[in-house]
Amino acid sequence: MTVKLITVATQVPQYSRKTSEIIPFLDSWLHSQEDRFIRKAKKIFEGAQVDKRYSIMHPEEVFSLSSFEERNAIYSREMIVLGEQVLQKALNNAKWSPQSIDYIITVSCTGIMIPSLDAYLINRLQLKQDIVRLPVTEMGCVGGVSGLIYAKNFLKANPNKRAAVITVESPTATFQLDDFSMANIVSAAIFGDGAACALLSSFPEDNGPKLIDEAMYHFYDKEHMMGFDLTNKGLKMVLDIEVPETIGEHFPAIIHPFLEKNKLTISDIDYLIFHPGGKKIVHLVEDLFLDLGKNIDDTKEVLRIYGNMSSATVLFVLERIMQQNPTSGERGLMLSFGPGFTAQRILLEW
Repeated sequence: MTVKLITVATQVPQYSRKTSEIIPFLDSWLHSQEDRFIRKAKKIFEGAQVDKRYSIMHPEEVFSLSSFEERNAIYSREMIVLGEQVLQKALNNAKWSPQSIDYIITVSCTGIMIPSLDAYLINRLQLKQDIVRLPVTEMGCVGGVSGLIYAKNFLKANPNKRAAVITVESPTATFQLDDFSMANIVSAAIFGDGAACALLSSFPEDNGPKLIDEAMYHFYDKEHMMGFDLTNKGLKMVLDIEVPETIGEHFPAIIHPFLEKNKLTISDIDYLIFHPGGKKIVHLVEDLFLDLGKNIDDTKEVLRIYGNMSSATVLFVLERIMQQNPTSGERGLMLSFGPGFTAQRILLEW
């Protein structure tokens, strides 16, 4: 059964600020810290290669609301808004009716909602009453690719069905005012909020790139490298400095066997659809791909324009690739990393 990617849509929330406009907020936030520490924090923001980011909250709220209850209430409210907007946009792109969706996957790791987002979307868009639901949480930045993999496997087993994968994330809702760790500062410097939706189909007449293959790669004994700790103030970022080095060590094992299984090499790949985790990871992977004669320019642009939007970000990169109208026979390789530690890949063919 052939599964195809029909369209990708993206959506950003109402508030946005350039990084240069955020720097002054650091002075009030870090006023109790030593001058040397403040200068270092500002340098991290200025060097993050993120020119702008969007947020579900006004900057004054980001740097003043301290309770988990307040932040999560905004997260829950705004994720429903973004989720509905981006799903409707994708349906419009595909010229599908809401009732044509058989399987809905919602992905998020930056807040807590029970019932999950998919329940609200079923009511707001009047989706099928027998639609299959799958909320995906706790996957972090890899969740977007995970959602596509789960949708592909469902559709492969079910002919003449359609699926929607909706990713909604607000890393700014996880910002901790009383956490002056490097993990919190680095994450604040690179992350932004956003949503994306991909529609997939197993109908023969629906057109789009084929999902040829997919695979997950799990790193042993690396659970400590990335994730959140749940504290009384909310979700506290965990981000180990060894992440880029670990990716570099495993990179050949992540890429080459997967391609070889499909009788391909990196020279056969026309588009690299890579999740921009942050400047260091982007530079590392860019160097590795450059050695193989490839670039990740679209990944770098998404990071610059939006920041890292966790699970939604790789779909922003995928949307840029789709807008370039790849020709028949061209291939794309999707790649994301996330907590666990894990790497997940999808092979696309137009």
